Amino acid sequence: QVQLVESGGGLVQAGGSLRLSCAASGRTFSVYVMGWFRQAPGKEREFVAVINRSGGTTRYADSVKGRFTISRDNAKSTVYLQMNSLKPEDTAVYYCAASSAILNNRVGSYDYWGQGTQVTVSS
Repeated sequence: QVQLVESGGGLVQAGGSLRLSCAASGRTFSVYVMGWFRQAPGKEREFVAVINRSGGTTRYADSVKGRFTISRDNAKSTVYLQMNSLKPEDTAVYYCAASSAILNNRVGSYDYWGQGTQVTVSS
């Protein structure tokens, strides 16, 4: 069992930056692939970024590539999402999630989810 708690969301102007954090507790953090997803009102939850267990491999959605960076600190049981050059279309609730599977971007492959943190980007 893993508990995930996101923080760092807020309101920011277009072009600004935010850093999301997701703190994990419970089972050993380093055994999980960690992902970030987001869900805008009226839309399905979508993949944003994923990082492997060691932190050496990452993947991104095309919509955020070059602007967002996922990282993890296994000693602190925390995964981060640095978001730069934010756009109004990035507005959503952002969720972190933990997966026992291989590196992947499928919502259904993630076993544990946080409660989400709201990110709002004004134009």
